[in-house]
Amino acid sequence: MNEHLRCWSRAISLSALLWPGIGLAQMHHPHSASADTTARRRAKPAAHQHGGMTHKRMHSATHGGGMGMSRMEMGEMPMAGMYGPYAMSREASGTAWQPEAARHEGVHVMRGAWMAMLHGSADLVYDNQGGDRGGEKVFSDNMGMGMAQRSLGPGTLGLRAMLSLEPGTIGKEGYPLLLQTGETANGRTPLVDRQHPHDLFMELAGSYSVASGNRSLFIYGGLPGEPALGPPAFMHRYSGANIPVAPITHHWLDSTHITFGVLTAGAVVDRVKVEASAFRGREPDQDRWNIESPTLDSHSFRLSVNPTDHWALQASYGRIHSPEQLEPEVDQDRTTASAIYDGTFGDTGRWEGTVAWGRNRNRPGRVLDALTAEAAAALGERHVLFARAERVEKDELFLEPDPRAGQVFNVGELMAGYRFDFWRQGHVGIGIGAAGTLSQVPRGLRDVYGNTPASILVFVHAVVR
Repeated sequence: MNEHLRCWSRAISLSALLWPGIGLAQMHHPHSASADTTARRRAKPAAHQHGGMTHKRMHSATHGGGMGMSRMEMGEMPMAGMYGPYAMSREASGTAWQPEAARHEGVHVMRGAWMAMLHGSADLVYDNQGGDRGGEKVFSDNMGMGMAQRSLGPGTLGLRAMLSLEPGTIGKEGYPLLLQTGETANGRTPLVDRQHPHDLFMELAGSYSVASGNRSLFIYGGLPGEPALGPPAFMHRYSGANIPVAPITHHWLDSTHITFGVLTAGAVVDRVKVEASAFRGREPDQDRWNIESPTLDSHSFRLSVNPTDHWALQASYGRIHSPEQLEPEVDQDRTTASAIYDGTFGDTGRWEGTVAWGRNRNRPGRVLDALTAEAAAALGERHVLFARAERVEKDELFLEPDPRAGQVFNVGELMAGYRFDFWRQGHVGIGIGAAGTLSQVPRGLRDVYGNTPASILVFVHAVVR
């Protein structure tokens, strides 16, 4: 644990180096007189030149698809971020960044000194995974989140909460998803070809940031929370949020998004952020309704750069102690890199694409790589197209005594789908959609999976935004 706290301390020292000649005593809250001038100067072009959009168009567009937090329709200045003097639309899951041009929506409320945002979504899914190792199930993936912030002393206090009823609406055994691996349903056997549910408590976190001009320092803690490792979690990036099932590369990229015990410190200089986390390496166990005991036995570092409002780039590294409950002697070094682009087309079209790479170096064990590319496009107010392509090296597809247990197989999937949002009233929207998946398996797996197993999803989508 001392090693990880030393790494965290070094990160704080590095953050201080990014603030030449500026001490904490000299820093001002982003809404104080000096910083407010800078915020107005930066916010005005963001509101009026947002990808060529006028403020009127941006106000209308915020009622399109998406998740999380967004530019607010409160005058012409977007809601400020929790971790720095920029628009809140730059912030995604945990402390991760997405493109500032992204529209993450919610119901925005102001009560005294507090600014709050509420958001929720749910899918009712009929899932039919093809092939001999497939399965069929009706389930609901869902989540609700709330965020609040206010000025406190020289800085900004932020609170975040995210909950899910998936322990009940999906169940311990998860839902069928060909080629998926990771975690356990009963504490004795791993989940294979199934996706586990999320925990009831996905995030309960707080943060504090202090800013001066276009710079800030921040701290973040969660039980659970999300360390500085990987891109935004798949349900928080627009390119993945529209797809009602998890990516099979999840445990190479963003599986730490529910971590029981996280401390993060970071520094922001305009469009660059460096941060470090100490956190618990063990993934959630099969008891999905509780809060697990925290410990700081792992650490990570992340560099994020948003070169323009439309791009978000990140590279990160983490040393994860004993992530899998059923393999407690195996540690993992994880390296990730990703790029997200958010753009517009025509008068009302909007799309976002993500490309992400992850590498897990198991100690002891093998080095396994994963690559995912996904995109979603909103055609006006009612039509959403989405697609995802993945390739990943997996060595957990077979259990003992099968002779293929522990062997590495390069597998993949191609998915495409469509959703029609047929009803909208105030902040509530409902749509219906369908998706098809073709799983790609090597010759050595075709006796159990089939040549190219095909799967279908039919779903009803509901959102509060």
